[in-house]
Amino acid sequence: MNDRPTGATGTGRSGTGDRPVQPVTYVATTSTGARYALVPAPRLSLDAVARRSGLHPDLVRRFVALGLVDAERDAMGHLVFDPGAPAALARVQRLRSGLCLNYASIGLVLDLLDRISLLETALHGRSTRSDTPPWT
Repeated sequence: MNDRPTGATGTGRSGTGDRPVQPVTYVATTSTGARYALVPAPRLSLDAVARRSGLHPDLVRRFVALGLVDAERDAMGHLVFDPGAPAALARVQRLRSGLCLNYASIGLVLDLLDRISLLETALHGRSTRSDTPPWT
């Protein structure tokens, strides 16, 4: 027993418009061996992501190849994306146009920004108020 997706992940073609590709059903296994679907994960086709982000599909494919945007392949081999992919593409485009960075440096900047976000989240999580005055 495992926690792998079951069912067909994409029965539609990549040119289905703005309709999401058929979602993946994730299955969890309990200690008793019972299996149940957790949440269907909505996915977007390559054409839908390209249309929503205003980019050419070939450029979106290039971003996936460079690792700037995460994508998976469905059962037919087409690229499928999370619903947040157009926002990630917009972030890449803002870095490209605003800071005049090449795509290799954009990957580094995105990694650094993600690390900063994690550190800030951890820092805010530790700053709980107490009745004792600060040590300073």
